[in-house]
Amino acid sequence: MERCLTLITAIVLLIVISLVVALATVLYNRSTLVTNTPYTAEALQGQQTYVINAPDDAKEGQKMCLTPGCIHTASRVLEYMDQSVDPCDDFYQFTCGNFIKNTNIPDDKSSVTSFSIISDTLQEQLRTMIEEPLKADEPKPFQLTKKLYKACMNKTIIEADGLNTMRQILKQLGGWPALEGSRWNEGDFDWRQSVYKFRTAGYSVDYFIDFSVGIDLDQGSLGLRREFLTKGLNDKLVKAYYDYMVDIAVLFGADRAVASKDLAESLDFEMKLANISLPSEKRRNATALYNPMSIRELQQKFPSIPWLEYINTLLAPDTRVSNEEVIVVSIPKYISDFEALVSRTPKRAQANYVMWRAVASSVSYLSDDLRKRQLDYTTIVTGRTEREARWKECIDISAGSLSIAAGALYVRKFFNEEARQNAKEMVSDIRAEFQDILKKVDWMDDKTRQNALDKARSMSTHIAYPDEMLNDAKLEEFYEGLELDQNQYLRSILNLTLFGTRFSFKRLRQPVNKTDWITHGRPAVVNAFYSAIENSIQFPAGILQGVFFSADRPRYMNYGAIGFVIGHEITHGFDDQGRQFDKEGNLVDWWQEETKKAFVQKAQCIIDQYGNYTVPELKLNLNGINTQGENIADIGGIKESYLAYRKWTGRNGNEPFLPGLKFNGRQMFWISAALTWCSATRVEELRQLVITDEHAPDRYRVIGPLSDMEYFAEDFGCPKGSKMNPVQKCQVW
Repeated sequence: MERCLTLITAIVLLIVISLVVALATVLYNRSTLVTNTPYTAEALQGQQTYVINAPDDAKEGQKMCLTPGCIHTASRVLEYMDQSVDPCDDFYQFTCGNFIKNTNIPDDKSSVTSFSIISDTLQEQLRTMIEEPLKADEPKPFQLTKKLYKACMNKTIIEADGLNTMRQILKQLGGWPALEGSRWNEGDFDWRQSVYKFRTAGYSVDYFIDFSVGIDLDQGSLGLRREFLTKGLNDKLVKAYYDYMVDIAVLFGADRAVASKDLAESLDFEMKLANISLPSEKRRNATALYNPMSIRELQQKFPSIPWLEYINTLLAPDTRVSNEEVIVVSIPKYISDFEALVSRTPKRAQANYVMWRAVASSVSYLSDDLRKRQLDYTTIVTGRTEREARWKECIDISAGSLSIAAGALYVRKFFNEEARQNAKEMVSDIRAEFQDILKKVDWMDDKTRQNALDKARSMSTHIAYPDEMLNDAKLEEFYEGLELDQNQYLRSILNLTLFGTRFSFKRLRQPVNKTDWITHGRPAVVNAFYSAIENSIQFPAGILQGVFFSADRPRYMNYGAIGFVIGHEITHGFDDQGRQFDKEGNLVDWWQEETKKAFVQKAQCIIDQYGNYTVPELKLNLNGINTQGENIADIGGIKESYLAYRKWTGRNGNEPFLPGLKFNGRQMFWISAALTWCSATRVEELRQLVITDEHAPDRYRVIGPLSDMEYFAEDFGCPKGSKMNPVQKCQVW
């Protein structure tokens, strides 16, 4: 028996030695393909592959990471990359080319992105908890989340109810003229009274004049973006919007001829509201939008509206104000133009407009015939041809509407606390790097520089979730007074709106608390935030995973991904809008005049750079003005994170290569940063993004910032004047 075991052991040992020798031979042969030129063509499945030299001091004896985390990371990188592309020509295509080529966008999505991939995982995780049976002894917030999900999933009750509940609500709101025809009484309508009724019913009060705490008055919210409505009915989306309005009215029982005429007049009114609204490009100056006045002064300037009654009715029942209360009017000209517009617009058109807005906001919660027509409209807007699975929609609604309760469920079961500690360390490193940049920029005077440093040091950080979310008593206290009926879906949604509105308005008389846990209690989202009025950055638990972060991979991957996001949010405090607020979040001009001019000049370079990018699928240029804040943050953020990573390696040494990848740590940093923006997007959705979004499309969030970085050009050996190393570069920070 022993001789047999000895023989087996010897055979196994010989096999292992043979495999090691074979692997070493393969690796040696692969390494000899790397020459001293920046790129070497290599045959790989018929494609030309660019192999980037590792620096000489890194090639010899460089370790390779073969942990499961590293192997998984390498697999994803290789899956996404198209190494037939010259990285100095198009780094986005180089990093994301195969992702774009091989990704089929599902019929129920308008795009597939790094964010949406993580969101899909998060949806599945939330589903496992929210679909668990209701238990009588579990905390009320968790019961509420499950009740709303059940209400959403119960299509039998929703279809049986049909339009009955919505018709009752429309009657309470004053009636929809397009539906009632000649029975509708114009004498019963007043736009102010309709706002009061909407407030009581749980609908938005912002369709004529936006009202928020506080107290701020702004231009009304529109059913379609201003950028499209101002083009009139000749625009494809505006025509689709109008057809959608008419068809929904007909599904409610309206006569098509009456609905067509009525809603054409309603749309004309909405287009006029769009025309008196300020475009996004002119809403970036916070000082211009800050016009404080007492209610008494407001009444004198805009006498046709009984302001004290109007504001107190909306704030009821918890808060009352007097004529001496100071409010902020964002755009005084909008209020005066609105007074004139509403005085010459027939009441029927006003009523049709506001009732349509109530119906449009309710369609998602109604029966399938309306939802099918909604999908047809959505297809024109976004290219999405199917609704997502009902459970996904219901998870989004329940977790989004009860974000504190759902977030508490999520972090208790799924969040890895190690991610929080690692993120804290990275925030500290990257914040220190930004402060070093502030000390070194040569265009700032000393006084402004000191103010900037004070603001950077004062910036508060919220990572993953507030600890109060682990306290059932705190959650119960927050949701006290909210009741939901799992047999009344639409009514439950309206109750949630009433609950949220009342909570917001009650805070008017409460002292400002910039560390309030409720404000930062949405951990189950894949996003990050900067708040100018808090001077704070927030990184919810949902983004500390996937392509953005993992504790089981080299730091260059994390600094390139979540580090980029951290730097981005920090820099938002010093972009064209964030820089208008001081360290306490007050709207104060703390910039010396010459330094302010230098900032504007540098920002203009970025505006011009991005404004000259053309999206080939659309033959449209990006809006350099609207996207400047995000672009300043991208360029500054990637630089800060890169320099922080270089200092980390200075303290800890170079990290190992990933298997199958010939890129050193610095090169992998840039690859990781680009990977976060790999996406496939439908043309319809891309058009929406280019015309309306304050973010540049994902491709330009890679080629823009990286082409402005000398560090990137050095790490990849990009010749001066190549596409990724242009002679002229733009940076603010």
